[in-house]
Order: sequence, then structure tokens, then C-alpha cells
Amino acid sequence: MAKHAIVVLLLSIVLFILAQQSSSSQPFKPISSHRAPKFLGGFSTSKPYHDHSRNHNHQRLEWLRQYPYETRYFEQRLDHFSFLELPTFNQRYLISSEHWSGPGQLGPIFVYCGNEGDIEWFAANTGFVWEMAPSFGAMVVFPEHRYYGESMPFGSQEEAYKNAATLSYLTADQALADFSVLITNLKRNLSAEACPVVLFGGSYGGMLAAWMRLKYPHIAIGALASSAPILQFEDIVPPESFYDIVSNDFKRESTSCFNTIKASWSALISEGQKENGLSQLTRMFRLCRELKNTEELVNWLDSAYSYLAMVNYPYPSDFIMPLPGHPIREVCRKIDGCPDGTSILERVSEGVGVYYNHTGEVNCFELDDDPHGMNGWNWQACTEMVMPLSSSPDTSMFPTYDFNFSAFQEECWTDFKVNPRPRWIATEFGGKDIMTDLKTFGSNIIFSNGFLDPWSGGSVTQNVSDSIVALNTQEGAHHLDLRAATAEDPNWLVEQRATEIRVIEKWLSDYYQAKGASLLSNVETGDRATSM
Repeated sequence: MAKHAIVVLLLSIVLFILAQQSSSSQPFKPISSHRAPKFLGGFSTSKPYHDHSRNHNHQRLEWLRQYPYETRYFEQRLDHFSFLELPTFNQRYLISSEHWSGPGQLGPIFVYCGNEGDIEWFAANTGFVWEMAPSFGAMVVFPEHRYYGESMPFGSQEEAYKNAATLSYLTADQALADFSVLITNLKRNLSAEACPVVLFGGSYGGMLAAWMRLKYPHIAIGALASSAPILQFEDIVPPESFYDIVSNDFKRESTSCFNTIKASWSALISEGQKENGLSQLTRMFRLCRELKNTEELVNWLDSAYSYLAMVNYPYPSDFIMPLPGHPIREVCRKIDGCPDGTSILERVSEGVGVYYNHTGEVNCFELDDDPHGMNGWNWQACTEMVMPLSSSPDTSMFPTYDFNFSAFQEECWTDFKVNPRPRWIATEFGGKDIMTDLKTFGSNIIFSNGFLDPWSGGSVTQNVSDSIVALNTQEGAHHLDLRAATAEDPNWLVEQRATEIRVIEKWLSDYYQAKGASLLSNVETGDRATSM
């Protein structure tokens, strides 16, 4: 399996063939298309990153205390789409009925579609859902995605990730079926069949929420899909959009910062080709072990810049890493603020420390440290979640790179003995003509986007109909609207959440009116059946 220099949280890391000549102007050439972007690897495990363990554990416990819930398990079929007697597995879900008004009042059920990681981390970082629940009298449910966290088929992650045969049940379609079966069973056990369900999700979870509303409209009355790149697939959106947006986020803060980073790649290659160059780079970037090649450092820097764009929040956060507010602004301040005569690579090293060591607690950086357990996403990306990314020569601060499906396919075969199906998602859920698809077959979906988020380039950013709306913010980053409210929230964020609440209120109002009319009609005709 391809090894990466650093934790890869939400995106496709570009790999390059390093120039063999000594000329620093030799262009980069990709050796691999890599498998796909990764979204929220910071939630993939409860293990904290690097030396921040005590702080992260403490903060995690504080987050979880704010939102009390029960942890339960539901026995799921391994394969919902066959009648073979296969082993079942326990799906973990978090549930809170503290504010639920109950089935007698048709109290709503808010369901967050679990992403590619430990569900407790999503619950702790989706304060918007918890904070809405009391005013709506809603139950809150966070089901975990199969093959992540504790929801492991075959008894353990080692067995579940063993080979293509055991991983073959890790698909979006199976995950949506899990959610639907769990919700149906839960409502039946609570005599709450008539209670409306509203779906929520961010990033991959937002994709699942939107797709579930389309595929199972009878299960949920609506979905809030935040930062959900359902269009980031073959021949739907320009593959350059992700890296162009990352680059623009830096350029809007400082053109000189943008230019320094753009020039750093050739400087890095040139330095690495010198005698003892890798040792010099190891010292300059304070790495814990000697670099094996410059590709490792390229990946490590690429990761930092891309994640900085995703979590470019207006206030300090600890979402992926402990970061200051407007972190890209701080990175560029560091890069531009170095004394005259500071080399390009020294400037970049100073800047990237904002991402990897904002707290100043890390003595050196572990390129091989991977606490986030994202192998499940590697499988998904090598099968159906094929999201091509490229880097353009003019508008990107990254080296020029074109997605190479043949190399990608070869890598996936080497790693998993599977061939990717790049067109399957669009066939299964739509996307080639998304406006027509959604207008014809969909209703009651909010697509929320922040245009600082590089994934916004693959999301729905235009209103489709009266009930399928796009709520866009110029200054928003990766599903910022789903995070808990803070005293530092800018007015545009407060207004965005208020708009989302009003839309959800209308969905529920329409449902209750239709349900009331249906019940009244049943009474008038002598039909006492009231269950859905």
C-alpha cells in the first residue's frame, strides 16, 4: 500500500517523480494519481495527534460532556442486498432523548449520517444539531458508518480490512441501508413510526445525507448536506477546482506568500539533490527521522496547505489540529515576516509550523505518524469514491499535475486487487445533469457551502427548486455551520444557521400539516389507521 508522509485527512495528495537532473527547473512528473481525497481524518480515531495527547483527551471529554447521550449497538446485516446467511455485526450509535417531545406529539428525530471515522468525534464537533434539538423537541441520533470506529464487521479492524473479500461490503449504498434499517427499527420500537426524521451530515456525511434523501425519501423528510462534494467525480466538475481554491485562499491573504509557496517546490527538489541535501531538509523542517526522499516532504507540505484551507475558520479551533483563527492569514504572516535574506525553504518551514505546531509543544515532526486509521477510506476511494484532482500550471500554487487514471488504477490493484469504478456513483445517485436530477426526483435538501472550502468546487452551489436550496457564504470553510455556536461567530454565520433553521421548520410544518390532514381524512371516513 502506498505510504504517505503525514496523516492525510481530507484530500488527494499529489505524488511526483523527482527530477534526476540537478536543474531546479526540471518539471514535476506524477508517479501516481494517488487514490482519492480524504475529508475528516481527524475524527477517524480517538487517538490524539503527536504530543497533544493530554490536551486532546481533555478537550474531547469536555466536548462529550456538553452533549450527553447513550451509546447503543444495533445488529446489522453484513449485506442488505442479498439473502445469503452472512455474519452480522454491531453498529454503534449515539442517542439522546433528553429533549424529545415523544411519539404522542410526533417529536422529530434528528439523524447525523456518520462519516469515515469514529462517531464520537463527529458528535462532539456537530454542536449545531445538539443545540437545535431542545427548541424542536427532537431526539438526536448519531449512527456510526460501517467499518469505522467500533462498527467493525468480522469482529475487528484487522479482520475487516484483511482483503478485498472482507472489505467488499464497505460501500456508500450499504451504509445508507444501515442508516435506514436502524431508523426504521428504532421508530418501530418506540411506537414513533409517524415521527419525522431530518438528516444532517458534513463532508462525506453530507454526501450521504443528500443521497439518502434521494434514495430513501420515505425514511426522512429532508436533509442538510454541508460541504458535500457530490459532484467531485469524473467529468462533472473541473478536476483543478480543489487545488485552485486552496491556492486562492492563500493568494487572497498575500500574493507574496502565494508566490513563495509556488517557488518552494523547485527549491525543495534542488536542495534534496545536493550532497547531504536530505539531511539539511530534515533539520530545516525539524523532522524526527531522516528523509528518505523529497517526495515525503512534498506530501507533508501539500497536506498542511490543503487542510489549512478546509479549516480556515474565523476563530481558533481544534478541529483537525490546534489552530488560530484565520490560520492561513497567520501562515502567510509567518512566511512574509521572515527577515530579509531568509531562504524560500526557511520561510516555508516557518509558515507550516502554524499548522503542525501552533501550540509549540511538538519538538519534532513524525512523517510516519498515522493516528487516524484511514485505510477504510483508501478502499472506498479505490472502488467507488474516485474523485479526480489536478493542479493547473497558472492558477495553482502547487506543482502542475494531471490526474492519471491508469496509474491510479494500477495502484489500487496493487493495494487491494480491485479496479476502480469511476462512473458508478453518478450512475447510482446521479450527478452528470445534477440540476435536472434533483429537480425531477428530489426535494427538501439544503446544500450549504463556504467558498473558502476547497470542496465547495464539487458541491451544489445553485438553488435547484423552492425546496432544494444552496446556502453559500464567501467566508465559510469546511462545514463550519455544523459546528457549535460561539461568541466569536461572525454575523454571516449566525444568519446562515438561522436560515437553515427556518428551512427545517418549514419542512416539519409541511409534514405536520399533511399528516394532520391525513389523520382528519381517516377519521371522517371511519379509517382509524394512523401509522405510516
